[in-house]
Amino acid sequence: MSSQETRATHIQPLRRLFGKLREEPVFLTRPVRVLRGYRRADLGPDLIAGLSVAVVLLPAAITYAMIAELPPQMGLYSAIVAAIAGALWGSSWHLQTGPTNTASLLVLASLLTVAQPGSPEFVVAAGYMAIIVGCFRLVMGLVRLGVLVNFVADSVVVGFTAGAGVLISINQLRHLLRLDIPSSPEVGETLKAVYANLSSVHLPSLAMGLGTMVFVVVVKRLWPRLPATLLAMVIAAAVTAIMSLVDQGVLVLGAIPRSLPPLANLPLLDFQLIWSLTPGALAIAVIGLVEAMSISRSVASQTGQRIDSNQEFVGQGLASIFSGLFSGYAVSGSFVRTAVNVGAGARTPLASVFSGVWVLVAMLLLAPLAVYLPRAALAGVLLATAWGMVDRREMRRIVHTSLGDTWIMGATLAATIFLPLEFAVLAGVLVSFARYLIKTSTPGVFAVVPDESFRHFVRAHEQTVCPQLGVMEIEGSLYFGAVHHIEEALRANQEAHPGQAFLLLRMHMVDICDVSGIHMLEAVVRRYRRRGGDVFLEGVRPGVLHMINLYGFGRMLGAENILNTDNAINHLFHKVLHPGVCIYQCKERVFGECQALPKDSHAANLPELAEIPEHHIQELSPSEVRFLMDDPGSGLVVVDVGEAGEYRDWHIEDSYSVPLRRLAAEGPGLPRDGGIVFVSRMGRRSALAVQIMQDLGYQKIYTLRGGMLAWEAAGFPIAVE
Repeated sequence: MSSQETRATHIQPLRRLFGKLREEPVFLTRPVRVLRGYRRADLGPDLIAGLSVAVVLLPAAITYAMIAELPPQMGLYSAIVAAIAGALWGSSWHLQTGPTNTASLLVLASLLTVAQPGSPEFVVAAGYMAIIVGCFRLVMGLVRLGVLVNFVADSVVVGFTAGAGVLISINQLRHLLRLDIPSSPEVGETLKAVYANLSSVHLPSLAMGLGTMVFVVVVKRLWPRLPATLLAMVIAAAVTAIMSLVDQGVLVLGAIPRSLPPLANLPLLDFQLIWSLTPGALAIAVIGLVEAMSISRSVASQTGQRIDSNQEFVGQGLASIFSGLFSGYAVSGSFVRTAVNVGAGARTPLASVFSGVWVLVAMLLLAPLAVYLPRAALAGVLLATAWGMVDRREMRRIVHTSLGDTWIMGATLAATIFLPLEFAVLAGVLVSFARYLIKTSTPGVFAVVPDESFRHFVRAHEQTVCPQLGVMEIEGSLYFGAVHHIEEALRANQEAHPGQAFLLLRMHMVDICDVSGIHMLEAVVRRYRRRGGDVFLEGVRPGVLHMINLYGFGRMLGAENILNTDNAINHLFHKVLHPGVCIYQCKERVFGECQALPKDSHAANLPELAEIPEHHIQELSPSEVRFLMDDPGSGLVVVDVGEAGEYRDWHIEDSYSVPLRRLAAEGPGLPRDGGIVFVSRMGRRSALAVQIMQDLGYQKIYTLRGGMLAWEAAGFPIAVE
């Protein structure tokens, strides 16, 4: 190789790397493409859809901030900033990004390990965590790790969401009952503290909370189109103001600042804080991305939009980063608000942008009214919301459908309630990944037989299999994690059917084959060939075939052993399987080709195929047989051991017909002085005939090498009766 070629070889990877780096700004310039392609006709529908979402988002932002034990304005700031950033940089046209139940609960669980709710450190840590979460998501999107969300089972999300609903309910008990107890990340500690302080329950607060919860549930059931949460908050604030409940000890939310989202005053680099927040931030990043992608794909299946998971990762990452920078906290995609966005007729991502703008307008105009909003009423709203988070219908479907998903869902649910929340999420993700590995490392390997129509193959349960040929189907990848399982299944089949000298592997569903898979196939081939048989492949995909040939296994196996799907059985039946065994030793008719084959149940005890090599069988080529037949002094007798029907359709002129099944009885009548050459279609039955005659004491006996097929290929005449 020349120095110029060597330099080009080293430069090529660098070019690919720089090419990828040049592609990264495409993710970041998404707003330019969104705004450049915007049509004036979409403005009206997007404004209306944004207003509809804002009606739901305004109270939700406040309640979700309460879940995280953060000031209500942080929820509003997050709602405004994340809705705009998530829409402009995300992939989905309709995904609505902002505060959510799940993210809020995870934020609370993570922040309780570093600060107490209500303290300045708690607020600072929330902003810092949002930035860390956003950085995780942004990096995953830029390096194109969107495929990773496929390893998180939906049952993890269902189990975690149900557990989050239980935790929210338990955490809100102290606000519903107006108990002066600290917030704790442990369920047991919270319940113990509530039980110990039941004598201090504030009855007006309890009545306000229960009344609000009942109102929300009834309105959602009877009038689902009404903004139940917003109406409940307005009514609760009005009742508190009119009845002067503050004087009776009912706690209220307090005034909310009327301003644009301000820049947060965060420490530049606090490595101790970063280290403390990283496990929780990773959990929030992962579960938030799973939620966002699940929602985006669900909506895209209805609208026909193509979702770019990497672009969505970038959008979710920037939404969380901007939220943290502008005094908010970590965010994610919301299913409820996305459904409202779609139902209201949103056409472009600007609908979500407008929802953030509408929330900003409402915050500037209505913030003073929050001074009358009871904390117990918010607890009632959250209890109603938490009840709705337990998707009982989906949980029943999972239980009735999949045992594996049921275990994953149950484990995630239990871990969410009883373990630190960030570890519960990661445990669910690891369980999903472990299940994926187990499933892919134990692919289906089944013996198959033709169905009644002989057009398709079905699994062999109680059906009889061919005594000469095993047909096995592999339903999975031939990679290092699965080869042991596949080889054990093939070995078990060989031990269960020791007479099957030949194996056909159906590989239609094998999409990947690595070096370990090639080594396993080589071992299987060697094992069958040591026993006098062989292995054949059918339905090999182009990528797998390329790997087979690239590694050299194709040369070992032989190109003739890689068969076409349409004629694999036909080829093996006529070219490989021993017809003598089919006729005289097998009573079954497994394949379509067996149906017209004569079966002789009264045949003599013919030797097994495996015993043929013990006899010295002399062969004559078609040319040698022809030469001896033309020599009158040779005394050569040609005996065709095929069936009578075969002899009528195809035989050598002047040959005698003695079917193999009658040879043991009629063979002693053949002349012993001259030579005898036995003929069959391919030479296999004639080899058996030579063995039989040797056992009867004959010496000058031969078989026609290659049978009638070789005779015809040599161009010698064929007689037909």
